Amino acid sequence: MADGDGLGEAASAATSPPAPATGLSPPLGWRERLRAGLAGSGASLWFVAGLGLLYALRVPLRLCENLAAVTGFFNSLTPKFYVALTGTSSLISGLIFIFEWWYFHKHGTSFIEQVSISHLRTLMGGTENSISEPGSPSSNRENETSRHNLSECKVWRNPLNLFRGAEYRRYTWVTGKEPLTYYDMNLSAQDHQTFFTCDTDFLRPSDTVMQKAWRERNPPARIKAAYQALELNNDCATAYVLLAEEEATTIVDAERLFKQALRAGEAIYRRSQQCQHQSPQHEAQLRRDTNVLVYIKRRLAMCARKLGRIREAVKIMRELMKEFPPLTMLNIHENLLESLLELQAYADVQAVLAKYDDISLPKSAAICYTAALLKTRTVSDKFSPETASRRGLSTAEINAVEAIHRAVEFNPHVPKYLLEMKSLILPPEHILKRGDSEAIAYAFFHLQHWKRIEGALNLLQCTWEGTFRMIPYPLEKGHLFYPYPSCTETADRELLPAFHHVSVYPKKELPFFIHFTAGLCSSTAMIAFLTHQFPEIMGVFAKAAS
Repeated sequence: MADGDGLGEAASAATSPPAPATGLSPPLGWRERLRAGLAGSGASLWFVAGLGLLYALRVPLRLCENLAAVTGFFNSLTPKFYVALTGTSSLISGLIFIFEWWYFHKHGTSFIEQVSISHLRTLMGGTENSISEPGSPSSNRENETSRHNLSECKVWRNPLNLFRGAEYRRYTWVTGKEPLTYYDMNLSAQDHQTFFTCDTDFLRPSDTVMQKAWRERNPPARIKAAYQALELNNDCATAYVLLAEEEATTIVDAERLFKQALRAGEAIYRRSQQCQHQSPQHEAQLRRDTNVLVYIKRRLAMCARKLGRIREAVKIMRELMKEFPPLTMLNIHENLLESLLELQAYADVQAVLAKYDDISLPKSAAICYTAALLKTRTVSDKFSPETASRRGLSTAEINAVEAIHRAVEFNPHVPKYLLEMKSLILPPEHILKRGDSEAIAYAFFHLQHWKRIEGALNLLQCTWEGTFRMIPYPLEKGHLFYPYPSCTETADRELLPAFHHVSVYPKKELPFFIHFTAGLCSSTAMIAFLTHQFPEIMGVFAKAAS
């Protein structure tokens, strides 16, 4: 199955995180300013004391005689020495630069920077943040990182995927563009085979035909097979499902076919319940019939939502979540969140978030950004950047800004769509958590909810870019979540159509020491070249400098 809980569990790295620094922060108190001033003046005092000690010991150490000897040594050096020195330093700096570049591409961080932070800082007394206590948030995040290296780019089924016949195909008729990629449709075919087939299909001829239908690549062939299954058994629920998904050209037609599928699916489900304990095959058949029934009811709820019967959709979703709680992998709560937001039932939305925005459950853009929207809603109508910078942020505004930072850190692509900096396309049938595909799927349905709340998009625009100023290298380390996966671009290009410009933000920035070693290599190479070409002149400069 394309669904799973591998990626989302990594959000447990957000265990009791430290309060994130926000782009707009209140001014420091007098105690903090005094402590910072003393810390800054300490280095100056030590420097002055060192100079005084050196001056006092100038006679015992014979500094004047040693300085004269060093000057005589430099005066005796020939230009050949400077040529050899600059050539050697150029070679060494070039080797350092090549090693830094290789290490950065292999491990995603600078070797010099990593060593200085991990080892040298402890020797210099900077152990405040460099060593994580057992059980601390940073220690938990490090443990989670290694555990999720293999599953960070797991593909999930889109909880709000559209109907192929009534929506995706109509888009193709109008624009001539294919909104779904072959990779995406292939994943859906695997889902259908997992959900709607089992080992006992050979006992019912209609199910045998449908098992072949789910493997067909050509849509007309699948539709033809569905009609063949209905000829063999007029109560074949999965055949109605296929026709509703792919042949129906309107949501009304799709709903009509799903209602026929529901009548057939409920009858089959009741029969399977009565025989479930007879053998392992019967248990597998019950699981399959349960999947079919849940799928049908969910799609009926989505039809009701699209046709404006939102309360009916909410009722069906709540019943599903109550009747089939183990099927959390279907993420029905995300459908429920979107419908409740359309009803503007914000108290009910908060109740759903309280249950599913839990540390032990997978996170998603829908959960993180909906939580940010609810906190933004309380302050956005009166928020002004000028006023906030002058008087500081209130507690409610700080909570809203931190919620936005949390959401942006989870999926940094969403704000560009919410702020309409990038054009939306139809969402794919599968999404990649924290990727561009998930951002499109979220913004496609939730943009209207952000627009409905006055000032919400304004507050988002004022704060979202500050997140990655707090996290200089989000691909190497995170603040509230594990590091941003580096494989999202490749997976999104397979999920999203070719005419869409895939968002790859945040871009990986080169560390400071990469630039430093590159400049050092270039400058020493230039000095070596000049020394080789003009040894006498460079010798004069070197002696003058010494």
